[in-house]
Amino acid sequence: MKNHKTVLLLEDNEIEIQKVNRAFLKLGFSNTIISKKNGKEGLDWLGKNLDNLPGLILLDLNMPIMNGLEFLKQVKAHEVLKKVPVIIMTTSKQLSDKVQSFENHAAGYMVKPVRYSEFVEMLSTIQHYWTTSEIAY
Repeated sequence: MKNHKTVLLLEDNEIEIQKVNRAFLKLGFSNTIISKKNGKEGLDWLGKNLDNLPGLILLDLNMPIMNGLEFLKQVKAHEVLKKVPVIIMTTSKQLSDKVQSFENHAAGYMVKPVRYSEFVEMLSTIQHYWTTSEIAY
């Protein structure tokens, strides 16, 4: 990804975290992945790293304490954090989740495939786009 910036992964399922890490290795990503288990942990981490923002946030919607939509709303309301692209990666196919995500300025909405090969392909697509896309900071 652009400039080898950190990727912030907000995901509460340890198996999904391992799957993302494994797929990143398979695809040859050199970016550091920082994993947090809920939106509150993610906001706390971002607050401590305002001078070194991640290049991308991968966000699950269904998390305890602070879910993905609550996190997204707070990030996009923050003057500095709103510049960070956020891609939703979820199992939810609910139209209301998709609409709320885009209303709150998500850069993308991806439904996690069940098959690992399709999951790797999805991350490859994300990686290709963010490698060629410019960032605002």
